[in-house]
Amino acid sequence: MAVKLVSHAVSNIGRVRSSNQDGGYAGYQLHFVADGMGGHAGGDIASAMASQQIAQVDDLYATPEDAGAVLLASILEANEKLGRTVSDHAYLAGMGTTFSGVLFTADKAVIGHIGDSRIYLAREGQVRQVTTDHTFVQRLVETGRITPAEALVHPRRNVLMRVLGDTPEPPNVDSWVEDALPGDRWLMCSDGLCGYVSDEVIFRNMLAKSPAADVAEDLIGETLEAGAPDNVTIVIVDVLSEAAATDFVPTPTYVGSAANDVVIDTRRGKGGGLLLLNTRLIASRLARNEDPTDFVPESDEYLEKVAAETNKRIKNRVLRQVMTWLLIAIAATLGLYFGYQYTQSKFYVGEFEGRVTVYQGIRESLGPLKFSHVYEETSIEVSSLTEYQRGLIQRTIYATDINDAHRIIVTVTPAANK
Repeated sequence: MAVKLVSHAVSNIGRVRSSNQDGGYAGYQLHFVADGMGGHAGGDIASAMASQQIAQVDDLYATPEDAGAVLLASILEANEKLGRTVSDHAYLAGMGTTFSGVLFTADKAVIGHIGDSRIYLAREGQVRQVTTDHTFVQRLVETGRITPAEALVHPRRNVLMRVLGDTPEPPNVDSWVEDALPGDRWLMCSDGLCGYVSDEVIFRNMLAKSPAADVAEDLIGETLEAGAPDNVTIVIVDVLSEAAATDFVPTPTYVGSAANDVVIDTRRGKGGGLLLLNTRLIASRLARNEDPTDFVPESDEYLEKVAAETNKRIKNRVLRQVMTWLLIAIAATLGLYFGYQYTQSKFYVGEFEGRVTVYQGIRESLGPLKFSHVYEETSIEVSSLTEYQRGLIQRTIYATDINDAHRIIVTVTPAANK
């Protein structure tokens, strides 16, 4: 069964970064995002080169198997091209990029994924994350050592264990086939979205009845409201039935770094060339590296190192929590103690067993807790007082100290004191 695709791609530099390391592409059948790493040393170059290389296989294939084979071959070819570029230009060492994309063919979607960019799928009112992040922190989540919420703020959350680019081993790309059904909405995004905007907000926007372009722009708005500390790239694809009417005309669209030409200046010889995306980026490369993303080859040793660091952080956090609660308890105890001492500096005149009585403390109580007690009883019977005097005593009268309490008794009950 054939389907129609309506897509929209958008990329935003964010509020903090001085250059856009993200690339994205929305084409005829192929749609993807690529998040570059390596900072000003070449993250933008890596994502642009990979995007422009892989986008060349945007076509309709006879079977999902054919599409998958071509997509995977193109991803590996892009990886080799990045490796050769680093070999020729040593200052680009360490550059790399993620890749998360979907190549549609008939009613199937071929997935290609490496890194921590994500693909989500909304179907029949439900949204699920299709891909799994290739990070050490995600491995800790999968093994139950930390929670997904803890992963969002983990100091190693940006350490990738799989990328395309300057890596010592061939990339291990996840690839499989999903159904593509009319009514589906696919979202591909860099971690500039999913790293700072909650799944709840992402899911709510994906399930909205708005057009793909509006949803993409709304999600960009969500990242800006969240501070947009990273570049963010979003590609939305709506799957329609072949018979569905639409004014959308598919047009290959590059966004972010992928929209710029990559020009290699080799006039200074091997290792001395300069790669330019556009003139603005020349100045930006003189700035500090503002990309916190790092790559460490997948290994049990590093995973255990991260796990050990995590356990230490958890222990320290528990200790901090215990100390915090202890300090709160001490502060509360001292507050209650000094508060009680303050109440005992007060007196009031009232009634006890039918006689005018001086109380120490305050008449207010907190549940079963009383903050006053009988301090001094007089021989004055309340029943011997006038109605007005009885009302005053029964309602109680506050005194500043014991002497003031004695003065109040004399003033209020003059006849009884004769």
